[in-house]
Amino acid sequence: MTELQQTPAWLALEQHYRQNKHLHMRDLFDQDENRFEDFSLNLNDILYDYSKNRVTDTTMTLLLTLAEQSDLSRWIERLFSGDKINHTEHRAALHTALRDNGDEPIMLDGVDIAPEIKEERAKVKKLAEKIRSREWRGVTGQAITDVVNIGIGGSNLGPLMVNEALRPYSLHDLNVHFVSNLDESHINGTLEYLDPKTTFFIIASKSFMTQDTMVNAETARQWYVDGIGNDDNIHKHFSAVTANLTLAREFGIADENIFKMSDWVGGRYSLWSAIGLSIVIAIGSDNFDELLAGAYEVDQHFREAPLAENIPVIMALLGVWYNNFFDAQATAVLPYDQHLHRFAAYMQQVDMESNGKYVDREGCEVNYTTGPVLFGEIGISGQHAFFQLLHQGTKLVPSDILAPIFSFRCIPRHHRALMSNVFAQTEALMRGKTEKEARAELERQELDQEAIEALLPYKIFPGNRPTSTFLFDTLTPRTLGSLIAMYEHKVFVQGVIWNINSFDQWGVELGKQLAATIESELNDAEKIDTHDSSTNGLINHYKQRRPPSKSLYK
Repeated sequence: MTELQQTPAWLALEQHYRQNKHLHMRDLFDQDENRFEDFSLNLNDILYDYSKNRVTDTTMTLLLTLAEQSDLSRWIERLFSGDKINHTEHRAALHTALRDNGDEPIMLDGVDIAPEIKEERAKVKKLAEKIRSREWRGVTGQAITDVVNIGIGGSNLGPLMVNEALRPYSLHDLNVHFVSNLDESHINGTLEYLDPKTTFFIIASKSFMTQDTMVNAETARQWYVDGIGNDDNIHKHFSAVTANLTLAREFGIADENIFKMSDWVGGRYSLWSAIGLSIVIAIGSDNFDELLAGAYEVDQHFREAPLAENIPVIMALLGVWYNNFFDAQATAVLPYDQHLHRFAAYMQQVDMESNGKYVDREGCEVNYTTGPVLFGEIGISGQHAFFQLLHQGTKLVPSDILAPIFSFRCIPRHHRALMSNVFAQTEALMRGKTEKEARAELERQELDQEAIEALLPYKIFPGNRPTSTFLFDTLTPRTLGSLIAMYEHKVFVQGVIWNINSFDQWGVELGKQLAATIESELNDAEKIDTHDSSTNGLINHYKQRRPPSKSLYK
């Protein structure tokens, strides 16, 4: 066993699990009329209800003891103080500094980085507001009508999710597009209806060498040059967010259009930085400030609230409880707000890229499970897709449900129907339907006894399926910032408990390295025999079947 599994708190949780794993939430609610009040927390307009989880007061006490024995409070301070907690890359993880609106210095290696952050944010806002106000003009003197963000991973998913979530706050005659896929269909489909004279590009890449991004960037540049006839005024249509100023300049981007990325911000935590340029263009500076403010409020809550009243901590501990003791291998994120339709995809990256690790901070292989498989969909759509498994499948899938009390343009009939599903699903997943209840329901349908007995097994719902519900007034920029930060900190807490580094991502490197080798092998028609038989066969089949084109061999 590793050290984690030998801690008193872990051993106590194992014993508690064995003694209580068959407890049914239906009984817990029947026994305690105050369960909702005892197992829910509030922060501003957000209500976090975790009462429909398979926990008791004792469970929570033991989980909180596990957090304390993991030295969580000290790790939280290390996160905010700029310690190099990303030890494999010798970097701090200071994304919280990007939304800090306090007056205190933010120290990193003895230097106050707050002025640099504010200066870069002001530069982003200046360009964004020029585009929004139509002051910024393209090569022919026309205003910008379309902005295309070209990036991958955190340089795409975060801004894309936020722009979709806050669409009601956007300028609707200024279109923001996102291109991430190397498949040429993505950029071709995006540029097909755009005009190079009125299109502005953001090339978002920390290294300015990421293949996915730079291939698309080069295609965009050529599309612009073909449309305009020259590249003399490329600075009027291209910007970059990067740490590699030299390559950005070589691409043709003017210094005033290059925005800095710092190495102490990971890609999946970067939407708060200059990577959020597309967000500021879409929703404006004031709303972007509100987004940052919502995250900052959660940062303060996470840093200052007692662990037992700390929403990200409770979220994390519940995940550990199911992942490591119930052997739940997946968790679902289910927003009941159409504008959050990319929220689960973004949280997949935040969670799975952070905690999808099998080696601990000491470089030793762990023998307990770490990050779960995270998936999700808009709740209403999910009900007609995978909720069958949630209700009656053989796998336990804890679920988070997020819903607004009213929407931006609320139609009462729509919203009552929507919210009835939110409340019904959490109740159904918790209570289930017993054999007695199912039999009574079938008898009311006046079926004969043979039909009742035949249908009865299919009508029983085991229940006891955990859900946590986030209710918030409406999806404002501030509320969205808070929700994102809650999940960020939840992931960090779980990484602390599992003793893994949540801020590196070496797992993405191997595929990139092999792709670079294979790409060179695709530049001619020669048969390949340098890989395993499957990879050789796939490459050779592709090379044999692809249509002849001179451009393939350039």
